[in-house]
Amino acid sequence: MTRYLIVFVLFFSLSLPVVADSSLDSDNDGLSDEQENIIGTNPNNADSDGDGFNDGDEIKDRYSPLNSEKVKLEKSDVDKDGLSDRMELNFHTLLNNPDTDDDGFKDGDEIANSYDPLSKEKKLLSKKIEVNLNKQELSYFLSDVKMETFKVSTGKKSMPTPKGHFKVENKSVKAWSKAYGLWMPWWMGLKNSNFGIHELPVWPNGFREGESHLGTPVSHGCIRLGIGPAKKLFDWTPIGTEIYIY
Repeated sequence: MTRYLIVFVLFFSLSLPVVADSSLDSDNDGLSDEQENIIGTNPNNADSDGDGFNDGDEIKDRYSPLNSEKVKLEKSDVDKDGLSDRMELNFHTLLNNPDTDDDGFKDGDEIANSYDPLSKEKKLLSKKIEVNLNKQELSYFLSDVKMETFKVSTGKKSMPTPKGHFKVENKSVKAWSKAYGLWMPWWMGLKNSNFGIHELPVWPNGFREGESHLGTPVSHGCIRLGIGPAKKLFDWTPIGTEIYIY
């Protein structure tokens, strides 16, 4: 069975691959041989990195099973490909091989440019953004893998942010709001630009909405991001990206 004919299930909050026949565990470390082959650990050695802890326990406790130092998965990059060991598990790439699909490009570079690190063909992965109004959080996803989550400020009670499914219709580095007389940096317009996603607004006199409002719904319906996250999301998001607000 190839690495692509697999079924994925959630395992200790990590996207760990599981196959139909996952009963064989030669080294009794809690990971099947097939899982170990996909992850890159040794199916015949319960402690692949020789740190005194078996591979299955390290995955369970969110430590890297291929790093002899006591390093969490998100802080470890064993193969130096620019993709953390945690993200390697999420994208089902090898922890110990910087170029899983052997196409000449590192896994981290492919993910940074939104390409599939498991395909030799130049295949783009899908993108989406989700906004959780209750939590006042925005998360962005590449192929259903959550990349990052930011605090936001959405519409206040009298001017709520619309719920539903939208798409980014236009973008502007610095949009002007005629209705409120302020600048909206890193603007991404939704629903005929009736509202959008942007950085904390700036008034003509230079005054900027405070970072302290992030996490509290105080906007006029837009989704406000902090300085840094707004530009990062703007650069990452092409026109047409799907937005889910709930």
